[in-house]
Amino acid sequence: MHDDSKTEPRISVCMAAYNGSLHIEEQISSILSELGPQDELVIVDDCSTDRTIELIAGMVDRRIRLVRTSRNMGYVKTFERALQEARGEYVFLSDQDDIWIPGRVQLMLGALEEVALVVSNCKHIEGIPGRFQSIRLREKDSTHTFRNAFGILVGYRLHWGCAMAFRRSLLAQVLPFPTYMKESHDQWIAMAGIANRSVRYLETDTILHRLHGQNLTPKGIRGFRQIFAARVAFLRNWVTATRRARGAALALDRSPIAS
Repeated sequence: MHDDSKTEPRISVCMAAYNGSLHIEEQISSILSELGPQDELVIVDDCSTDRTIELIAGMVDRRIRLVRTSRNMGYVKTFERALQEARGEYVFLSDQDDIWIPGRVQLMLGALEEVALVVSNCKHIEGIPGRFQSIRLREKDSTHTFRNAFGILVGYRLHWGCAMAFRRSLLAQVLPFPTYMKESHDQWIAMAGIANRSVRYLETDTILHRLHGQNLTPKGIRGFRQIFAARVAFLRNWVTATRRARGAALALDRSPIAS
């Protein structure tokens, strides 16, 4: 399925898969149609018990790199593993059951010429959108660093991971994920971009995002302790993201090229 080439891919698409047999073929097809011959689609399967592995294996394409975990790790760790496997200069996140809208790669790469992270909007399908799904990004808010970070903290600035792409330089700050993080890896990545003051929001829908019981956020009303714990985690993420951003800037200042 994968031909080890000496040519490094320009784009790495990172997908976490688990029991995704219903839609994963359609999603993979929509992704591959957007990629060049040297790009890669990294799929980390988290011990699926359905036909997910079989269906992926049946899609013979050298751009697909399938990695199988030895135990079920959960979606956050699975996405982290996929990012660790990425080799491209530009990294896209992907869910297993959405559909990429044609032209999204070119649109997002154009935005990445000037910033480290780009996030678009999504068109939600096959479900009833709730309050979180109704939140949309506005391009004019892209440079509002502290307002955007605060928006993640209180829940009015939502960044969908499936609608993200970023430069490899940001990946070095994103990884490893904070050890205490159990959810919302996409908001963590968004904070990394925001901490670097290098984000652009695209108001265009670039993804058809399926809504179903496994990805509706939140899945019902959370209790006070859950809400408080999530907000504390977001606050810790912001502190960690700003510290890593400062460390990266300091290292750049000290490099021979900078001097």
